[in-house]
Amino acid sequence: MKKTVRDIDVKGKKVIVRCDFNVPQDKEGNITDDIRITSALPTISYLIEQGAKVILMSHLGRPDGEANMKYTLKPVADRLSELLGKSVLFISAPEVVSEEVSKAAAGLAEGEVMLLENVRFRKEETKNGENFSRELADLAELFVNDAFGTAHRAHSSTAGVADYLPAVSGFLIEKEVKFLGSAVEAPERPFVAIMGGAKVKDKILVIENLLAKVDTLIIGGGMAFTFLKAKGYEIGKSLLDAERIDYATELMKKAEEKGVKILLPIDVVAAKEFSNDVETAEFEADAIPAEWMGLDVGPKSAQLFSEELKNAKTVIWNGPVGAFEMSNFAQGTIAVAKALAETDAVTIIGGGDSAAAVEQFGYADKMTHISTGGGASLEFLEGKELPGIAVLQDK
Repeated sequence: MKKTVRDIDVKGKKVIVRCDFNVPQDKEGNITDDIRITSALPTISYLIEQGAKVILMSHLGRPDGEANMKYTLKPVADRLSELLGKSVLFISAPEVVSEEVSKAAAGLAEGEVMLLENVRFRKEETKNGENFSRELADLAELFVNDAFGTAHRAHSSTAGVADYLPAVSGFLIEKEVKFLGSAVEAPERPFVAIMGGAKVKDKILVIENLLAKVDTLIIGGGMAFTFLKAKGYEIGKSLLDAERIDYATELMKKAEEKGVKILLPIDVVAAKEFSNDVETAEFEADAIPAEWMGLDVGPKSAQLFSEELKNAKTVIWNGPVGAFEMSNFAQGTIAVAKALAETDAVTIIGGGDSAAAVEQFGYADKMTHISTGGGASLEFLEGKELPGIAVLQDK
């Protein structure tokens, strides 16, 4: 267990907090989804209430180590000011930590908040450069990491700062570790994992780690076709990872030996092109014609998966089961989201596209936990230690 902000005295202390404010914006720079900002509010509000002097930092986009104002955090400061109901000081320094920024940080009163400019304006950030880590640390007396979405990166603002300051987690990281950790280590059974998305190679380590823990593994999305091919099925032009057919065969054999049930699609919705504007048809999963490609699980598969989920007590979902961004191929993913919304199981959505799907289809508030970190949650589920969490003090 890692220490959180609750375990330390922050009153009157300058506290530097790594948040994940990497929010989507339109062409005019308006924030189109502020969930990453609202997710950080419990930690920020707690620090304000406890009389800390709060210094926030984050990255936004990929400015590649240059001060590109397209990626300024000014819109985040404005939105944060609205949400907190108080002014958030923002100094747009290209070097992130300037003399003016250092003076402002030193002059903060208890309960005041400032936000630094995009940490990725500095080349050293992604290299975990010692000098930049020290510059950030020199602004404060304590470090709080609350950016789960970047906890799998050993950067200056996620890990390097902890070389110079006592480091604890915020409430968001605490919540992520609690849900993901308990699901993997001590799940209430039956424990079902749904793995989707395009490529087998992206999920190999997760599947291998979960295979030792789950009762049922549901495989959908583009990656399912490699498994169907391994069973000797005709999959037409469907996505295939030819190099991993043997791996899929081996994995299904391992699952059988462990008594883990693997559910694959039994029918598919297909098209001749990867497009929403073409004819679609349904085929049995073992008989997809040569010129067709499967782009969603079919209605029988959706029913099969939903029935399995009804009996589950813990579910982890990582990756959509079809090309849900196109309405003609969204029904399978909608069916899975609906089944999860109607179950009384602990339901954990592993960030990325799965999180986007439950949000899009209106089921987000019915899930137990939606992870804020796609890549980070994947690595956590693989059993890896995340650098941004490893540096935090143990209880």
